[in-house]
Amino acid sequence: MSDSTAGSPATGYLVPTRQVRIADLRSKKAEGKKWAMLTAYDYSTARALTQGGVECLLVGDSAANVVFGYPQTQQISLEEMIMLTAAVVRGSGNALVIADLPFGTYEASDEQAVLSASEMLRRSGAAMVKIEGGVRIAPRIRALVNAGIPVCAHVGFTPQSVNALSGFKVQGRGGDASRLVADVHAVEDAGADMVVLEMVPADLAAQITADSTVPTVGIGAGPGTDAQVLVWHDMVALPADGRRPKFAKQWATVGEDLTAAAAAYRHEVEEGTFPAPEHCF
Repeated sequence: MSDSTAGSPATGYLVPTRQVRIADLRSKKAEGKKWAMLTAYDYSTARALTQGGVECLLVGDSAANVVFGYPQTQQISLEEMIMLTAAVVRGSGNALVIADLPFGTYEASDEQAVLSASEMLRRSGAAMVKIEGGVRIAPRIRALVNAGIPVCAHVGFTPQSVNALSGFKVQGRGGDASRLVADVHAVEDAGADMVVLEMVPADLAAQITADSTVPTVGIGAGPGTDAQVLVWHDMVALPADGRRPKFAKQWATVGEDLTAAAAAYRHEVEEGTFPAPEHCF
């Protein structure tokens, strides 16, 4: 057990005993130690995930789908993202919290990007912002870094650009690999502290990770990245009838359990068996 983690009294899992910082994740890369990231969108979930020892939480614009029910991630607003991120920060303990800047809040100009990111960090308490894109977005990353704002880049499949990418497709195959490598080099040179690689061939992601000086976080990019991230709903099968991406494994069936609990509760209310005497004052 390291001096930065300890067993939680409630769970026995290893949890961070001091604030996780970007430098800590760089050190893990240098030491060859992998680490886990999960999405979170509210206080209670953030608490549960960090009690399980997760050191980094991402408030992703995937909240558009799993929280608000929007068809596309492009529909979520900066205000909605700030509200969710602030809740996650309050429940995050010592975990590092990263927040997505949503579509339309950073692409237009360096000034727009700095203003949006500053507003996010100031009001939510997050430690870092994440933005999508490689070569084309590198100038925005440089502007953010020059303003003192830590940045996580996101290359490969970028959900905010799903229409431009002609749907949900693996990126970096064949001749497209050189473009993806160029994207990673561009964001790294611009000062990004971390890079998410989404839906990238495993061998290419491993090569990029070996060549990169900053931590890489894979989602559908094989086991060779420095870290992994998943949307937490996907790893626990919530909702029970939801579609799961190929790269997501289920460690629990929360959707089925929640539906069963709701049905049992409804039944006992209708039968008049809840509340029972032990639930009464």
